Amino acid sequence: MSVHHHKVNAKNLFIAIILNIIITIAQLIGGLISGSLALLSDAIHNFSDVISLITAYGANRLATRPSDIEKTFGYRRAEIIAALFNSATLIAISIYIMIEAFNRLYHPEPIDSILVIILGILGIIVNGFSVLIVKHDAKKNMNMKAAYLHLLADVMTSVAVVLGGVLMHYFNLFWIDPIISILIAIYLLWASFALLKSAIFVLMHFTPVDIDVNDVIQTITEQEQIDNIHHLHLWQLDDSRIHLEAHLDFNENIQLQESTDVIDLLEKKLNKEFGISHITFQCEYNRCDNKEMINK
Repeated sequence: MSVHHHKVNAKNLFIAIILNIIITIAQLIGGLISGSLALLSDAIHNFSDVISLITAYGANRLATRPSDIEKTFGYRRAEIIAALFNSATLIAISIYIMIEAFNRLYHPEPIDSILVIILGILGIIVNGFSVLIVKHDAKKNMNMKAAYLHLLADVMTSVAVVLGGVLMHYFNLFWIDPIISILIAIYLLWASFALLKSAIFVLMHFTPVDIDVNDVIQTITEQEQIDNIHHLHLWQLDDSRIHLEAHLDFNENIQLQESTDVIDLLEKKLNKEFGISHITFQCEYNRCDNKEMINK
């Protein structure tokens, strides 16, 4: 049963990478000149976007390489590893921003608010466009969702930077700059933690969160020829492939052709109801073995 692998639009990714390199350089220089920690935080995050997009593109290309005798699963986990890396770096960047922001709260400095506002607006435009061109890929791919979250978070941070610049310019509230940085960091932590958790779940071979194992068991045991199912394993290989393996006890010593027909029927039902794309059943009759559902 074949499963289509979603191919990322390389042209859109390349455009997003170039745009983020430009905005990173501009905000880094602007942050150093203006003295704005929020602007420097946004520049650092934009740089992480560049790394994220390059990693996402490379992982997607790697994942499409065919399997061979030495790599029977191919490189299909490459995108999950990239998603793990990108979400983890986002968390690390968030923690760094918070530490620097708390230090700045104790030692506030005057900031060139006009430059902050201009570069913040530029960040909104550039990252907003990048979000639009990778949005489609993010819906179908965990790896691209990580990159998309980087970009979306940057739109939000640029909005916060502009608002902070306005408050600093008109009211001289320079303490607002580290406060905005802390809020940015909190948002980044929240946005990246769920994705990090999802990537870890896949790499650890945990059961997909949207599938109830009891429902899978019921679907299988509803077949009149099946007496028992045990030694069940259900895991996700990548964004589009879910695997199931189990031992099936048949209640009669049926012909091999009949057991094959039962398995064909189960494969179709399990694919339709749960999206399980690869199934391996070990057929048994009157065998004395451990009948636990999960083999410990």
